[in-house]
Amino acid sequence: MILEHLADGGDGGLDDRVPFLARLEDVDGAALRALGHELVYPPRTALLHQHEPTAHVMLLLHGWTKVTAAYSNGYQALLALRGPGDIVGESAALTRRPRSASVTSLERVRALVIEHETFRAFLARCPDAALQLLALTADRQRAGDRRRLEFAALSVRERLAVLLLELAQLHGRRTAEGLEVAVPLTKQELAGAVGASREMVQRQLKDLRDRGVVSTGRRALVIVRPDVLHRIARSQPPTP
Repeated sequence: MILEHLADGGDGGLDDRVPFLARLEDVDGAALRALGHELVYPPRTALLHQHEPTAHVMLLLHGWTKVTAAYSNGYQALLALRGPGDIVGESAALTRRPRSASVTSLERVRALVIEHETFRAFLARCPDAALQLLALTADRQRAGDRRRLEFAALSVRERLAVLLLELAQLHGRRTAEGLEVAVPLTKQELAGAVGASREMVQRQLKDLRDRGVVSTGRRALVIVRPDVLHRIARSQPPTP
């Protein structure tokens, strides 16, 4: 499944790109922040574990994380990216069910940790915040549903092109070589985002690299020819 975090809202309202803290009135945001204690996580550290019992929610203050779900056959899907202002772990806190996904830092992350019962009490006394959380959940669900429909008929090559363009739009920084994707994703994580095997994504990236469309390294992916990716994403054959 493509990253639902990267989908447009598309209907003119708040969409899933707008983080939870940005949706709150200043007084509610300040009240929520006062409930937590701050922790710092180094890159590639698990913040939340799939299937673990609910204990707390987290408000991300700095840095990006990935949300993943592991399946019984060993495949790991990359479901979303969450960054500054986002909330994670809220679904389990509201339902009191085990966590449905894991959250892992992609870089150094600062986060506020709030006990789940404290969070539930905050929502009970701040109805506007509760409505904003409901709206966020609905926006994420709608974005994910729309993206699944849009990508149902596309090839891995086309899905990867769209993903790279969206990553560049949201997380790209211009360098002398092109648009560098600032969020460090591995080939396995890219594969998990487009619903393909690592080997398939590696072949597609090699083809793009051989064409001079992208350059890849251990820590960075740079988009050199976004125009070619646009043609691929529109199901048109790219020019050499």
